[in-house]
Amino acid sequence: MGWFSRTRGKVRRGGGPSGKVDEATTTHLTTFARSRRGVEAFVEPQTAVTRPTLLLVAYDGEWTRRVVPSPQWAHAFAESLQIPGYDAAVVGYPQRMRDYNTRNKKHPDLR
Repeated sequence: MGWFSRTRGKVRRGGGPSGKVDEATTTHLTTFARSRRGVEAFVEPQTAVTRPTLLLVAYDGEWTRRVVPSPQWAHAFAESLQIPGYDAAVVGYPQRMRDYNTRNKKHPDLR
């Protein structure tokens, strides 16, 4: 029996078996958005190798990413927090996020 035949039908889509996001993920995203200034949401679509994700980026470039059930859920979540939401495949990622990553690579002790 090959690997693909063993996993057929077992690959889950969305945030879990029911397609809902667990409470820890929702809490993390909410806490991140409420504890930082200028947070924007970037909705990343499902690809051949990843599930849909929600990327939150603060004004200074700090970011967090979590798997979500669907792009629609991610947009609704951003709206519920009253933060701007964008399709990452359309608008791309903000330069401040790349700058943040570069700063933290150069100075890992500052994290």
